[in-house]
Amino acid sequence: MKRTPAEINSLTVAEFITLFGGVYEHSSWIAAAAAAQRPFDSSANLKAAMREAVDLAPPAARLALICAHPDLAGRLARLGQLTPESTREQATAGLDAMSAEELRTLSSANETYRGKFQFPFIICARRHTRESILSAIAARLQNDELAERDAALEEIHHIAQLRIDDLLCLEN
Repeated sequence: MKRTPAEINSLTVAEFITLFGGVYEHSSWIAAAAAAQRPFDSSANLKAAMREAVDLAPPAARLALICAHPDLAGRLARLGQLTPESTREQATAGLDAMSAEELRTLSSANETYRGKFQFPFIICARRHTRESILSAIAARLQNDELAERDAALEEIHHIAQLRIDDLLCLEN
């Protein structure tokens, strides 16, 4: 059920966190920080408050946010243990219907990426196809760690914005 501005602004902090706690993967602290910024009159204001919570967080918290994300089409996906949001998003990009060869290629790329950066490759799957994801991981392997942390956080913000849109009936 999509929510209106009046409805989200009238939620208790606990209800707000329950509703928006999954917007940033396994990181309900972001929703808790944003709850204090109410009232919101648009999705843009809510998105900005959540983004600001991430941007103002200490580097260790931002790294923990990155590490909270699963590997694309990884072990958790194969075991059916992704969050409902991640399951839908990976399916949108066709990652749930990969051939054995595509899965081996992505798994190998994920391992190489994780070995280089010590965190999972993150991309907003809803904005990509299997092919563009494989191209992106190859291109981003050329980044240094700082640039890649920034790229991962930007992708996380894209994911969060789409998840917020799924929950709200707000004007941008």
